Amino acid sequence: MTIASTFDKETGDVFQHFGRTETFRIYTVEDGKITDKHDVSAAETGGHAALAPFLKEHGVSALIAGGIGGGARAALSSYGIALYPGVSGNADKAAEALANGTLIYDENATCHHHDGEHSCHHHGEGDGCHHSC
Repeated sequence: MTIASTFDKETGDVFQHFGRTETFRIYTVEDGKITDKHDVSAAETGGHAALAPFLKEHGVSALIAGGIGGGARAALSSYGIALYPGVSGNADKAAEALANGTLIYDENATCHHHDGEHSCHHHGEGDGCHHSC
């Protein structure tokens, strides 16, 4: 199995906004254990619509994420990528938990700011804007 996690390179945590993910950490899993991990840049993919095929090209079969919208969910599903949303904290620990079947996630975690409910247009540290995607 190959797992990807949205990845915040500064903190090592699961990045909380799928569509703005610049880096994915990709894990190779064999016999319930991570045998390899590496980071891939998604900065030049073109955003939301291109991320699902980008992950499929990297052999990803499961994705760990924070917030994620309905369109991205549908795209991942169409590429056969299992989704584990609503995850926060250290990405490596989350991948280990998924590999051994103990990952706690929120199947209903979504990203609502695309519906006009979100007025923050920048997602930098300390910008006063904190949401789940």
